[in-house]
Amino acid sequence: MDAGALEAQISQQVITALKAHDADRVTTLRLIKNALKNKAIEKREPLTPAEGEQALATMIKQRRDSIDQFTKGNRPELAAAEAAEIVVIEEFLPKALDESALQALVAEAVAELAAASGQKPTPKDMGTVMKAVQAKLQAASLRAEGRTVSELVKKVLAS
Repeated sequence: MDAGALEAQISQQVITALKAHDADRVTTLRLIKNALKNKAIEKREPLTPAEGEQALATMIKQRRDSIDQFTKGNRPELAAAEAAEIVVIEEFLPKALDESALQALVAEAVAELAAASGQKPTPKDMGTVMKAVQAKLQAASLRAEGRTVSELVKKVLAS
């Protein structure tokens, strides 16, 4: 789905949410729409689908950081509001890979790099393995949180 179609889909969702009197959803959808529009203005041309997904992933990361801060600051009501926004934003992203599928992808990338270089990658090769895994995710139009990928790659390389 291209970024223009994504914006059109979000606009349609805003109308639906307005009719349903779902103020929280409307607010979040408008935040998404503004973030995409601002990113396009910053770039000075329409966003590619990958750039649109990246903008949404950045929004999710910001909200996860906010949840951590609100939890530490003993503000559960604000953390819950951020979590609700994440749920809405994730609707417009490809489904995130589950842990087992991600492990298989990491193992496949490590095996390919081992075959190419003739030796098993070491923890020093973390960056190379991460790039290979991210490339595989992009090629398959899948998504996974960077922190999770990093932890799995460390675990595989350490063993």
